[in-house]
Amino acid sequence: MKLPIEKYKGIHPGAIIERELKKRNLAQRPFALSILEYPQTFNAVIKGKRGISTSLALKVENALELEEGTLSILQVYYDIKIEKKKTILIKPNLSLLRKSLFWDTNIDTIDWQTQSFAVIKRVFERGNFSEKKEIINFYGLQKVKAVIRKSTVKNRS
Repeated sequence: MKLPIEKYKGIHPGAIIERELKKRNLAQRPFALSILEYPQTFNAVIKGKRGISTSLALKVENALELEEGTLSILQVYYDIKIEKKKTILIKPNLSLLRKSLFWDTNIDTIDWQTQSFAVIKRVFERGNFSEKKEIINFYGLQKVKAVIRKSTVKNRS
């Protein structure tokens, strides 16, 4: 059986294994024992608390008749996603932004890259001059202009 890797990029392989086991109506513990793996280790992989090793990936792929290397590739994509999240933890200078500007969310949990459209829109709707200036410095003038242009087009419709 072949999994479409593009569809599952960035998802922990444990979630995919759990889904496959449920589809086939297989319990985790007996399955882990059948592939000669400790159930605790297998459960940690399923729950996403641990990455899947190459040897475990090969055992699972063989038992579930998945294409060889699929789970290892998914683990690499998941690791890439986690590393990107670590490097994207760059934030604007939060001392220049009022917490009340983001009254409906915790300002410390905002993903400044993924939610850039909403952040820019909010600051330019409700922010003061220094907040707008900080957002322009953080995202760049081109991106801010593009977001403002898109949001004004949507408002006219």
